[in-house]
Amino acid sequence: MRNAKVHTILFVGVGGQGIILASDIFSEVMLRAGFDVKKSEVHGMAQRGGCVSSHVRYGEKVYSPLANKGDVDILVSFERMETLRYIDYLNAESAVVINDEEVFPPSVNLGDEPYPEDVTEFVQRHFQRVKILKATDMARNAGDARMANTVMLGALSAFSGVNDAYWKEVLREALPERLVSNNIEAFESGRRI
Repeated sequence: MRNAKVHTILFVGVGGQGIILASDIFSEVMLRAGFDVKKSEVHGMAQRGGCVSSHVRYGEKVYSPLANKGDVDILVSFERMETLRYIDYLNAESAVVINDEEVFPPSVNLGDEPYPEDVTEFVQRHFQRVKILKATDMARNAGDARMANTVMLGALSAFSGVNDAYWKEVLREALPERLVSNNIEAFESGRRI
């Protein structure tokens, strides 16, 4: 992936899913791999259910942290419906990595609107490169459902072309020591997908 092109990853989901931590880890991995990196994030509501997004752009030289619509190389969606909210950032060549998890927004919980049933089918019909993971279940199998963000990073790492050692080094430094081995296991389960 070493060329003048700027690569753009868009992390999306809802509050409480670890999107900001995942984008921080991804950014640090890319820095260590020798790329210029710019990052921007929108925290949304701090409570579960609020939209959270983080743009990460990397390459030889990056001038802006924000992607234009149609410029995202990989959309990493930690919640199924959030994929639809950001779909206009994709193009025909984009890859999409989706955690097959539903977190109902207040309008669905209140019964005002239905949760869309065909999100993954819609995405698969419109994009060639789609990976759908049961990241929350995979994380639970590694020891804690909250490590779904690490599973998603593992899946993303397979697209990055960056040495596995950088990823594990950054995970070891970013996480409390007691959480490292389970998170490495969660990361590897996502990478195998």
